[in-house]
Amino acid sequence: MSSNPSIAIIGAGVAGLTLARVLQVHGIRSTVFDLDASSTSRDQGGTLDLHVESGQSALHAAGLFERFKSLVRADGQEMRMVDKYGKVHVHDMSTDHIDGRPEIDRGALRQILVDSIDQDTLRWGTRVRQVEQIAPGKYTVGFDGQDGHKTPFDLVVGADGAWSKVRPLLSNARPVYSGASMVECRFLNVDKHHPKVAELVGGGSCFIVSDSKCVMAQRNGDGSIRIYVAFFVDEDAFPAMEVKLNHPSTARPYLLELLDDWDESIKDLVRLCDESFVFRPMYALPVSHVWESRPGLTLIGDAAHLVSPFAGEGANMAMWDGSELAKAIADAVQTGKPLCEAVSAFEQRMYAMAHPKMETSGNNLKLFMSPNGLEMAVQYWKTHISHEK
Repeated sequence: MSSNPSIAIIGAGVAGLTLARVLQVHGIRSTVFDLDASSTSRDQGGTLDLHVESGQSALHAAGLFERFKSLVRADGQEMRMVDKYGKVHVHDMSTDHIDGRPEIDRGALRQILVDSIDQDTLRWGTRVRQVEQIAPGKYTVGFDGQDGHKTPFDLVVGADGAWSKVRPLLSNARPVYSGASMVECRFLNVDKHHPKVAELVGGGSCFIVSDSKCVMAQRNGDGSIRIYVAFFVDEDAFPAMEVKLNHPSTARPYLLELLDDWDESIKDLVRLCDESFVFRPMYALPVSHVWESRPGLTLIGDAAHLVSPFAGEGANMAMWDGSELAKAIADAVQTGKPLCEAVSAFEQRMYAMAHPKMETSGNNLKLFMSPNGLEMAVQYWKTHISHEK
């Protein structure tokens, strides 16, 4: 390539935003399209631990590492594993700050990226209707209620998550239900209103594992705690579950019945939480997901390798994708290499990086949700993560 390519990025999650930012660092413009009305119009979820080799590496490439360091919560690395009787089996007080797996709120991380990108790069409130090929390696993007973007793009990047509109142009793969679902709820201002809950959870994350169920509690930087109750439920039951588990008057008693013989202090995580419940089935793409490279299109993040949240890899892989794809594009621009060759080579490296992590994520879900999940989770922590092996 002898000149800058025209690039459309579908999705302003951490994958798409990292790609846009690192491209900008290299002097390459892109256009990011996202359904959200703005970067703050929707809750972005809990906290993330960013890994040195992926999420942190991407922030270095984006020139945002120092800003990231200023928002990291060292106490967020505290971790507890507890059984249903309230007995603590692991209590890791790691405060490695940057050298370990530092925690940052998802919303704060996304805003760092948004603030670093030229604002005319971001097109908010655009629901993608279709991506259409108009010539070999050239695509246009259409939106609901609009005529679409008439300018052809040299590259359209699907960074649009689990149910990507770009993926079907490259792959027949669809996310597969894992067999397990979660219900999310929250405590606001927990230290003031529920000090015993705050004490149980601590400053970071608390995993309560028994009976093929898992209650995960996670401290956020705004003083809130998010609770995720994970359990097995058939996909056929979703219509009834979505009605029951998205409303506090029916979700709370259902979850308390699931935890019927668990310690009262643990049931308080459901009994006392604020009246906001969200049913979240857990899906993943096949571990072996690949596609035949096609000029003008590619996928990154959850669109390429959706995983369960049980290994903390989803956002880290997404940021690695965005950074590495940007560097591949920049190299093609600087050297004159064909863009399609640069993107294809990136895809091969992405598969090699992502597939082992996808496998680990799937295995960890089975591990935590097994009948002896606590014993296996404790062993996994001591073997793979803890500094006190």
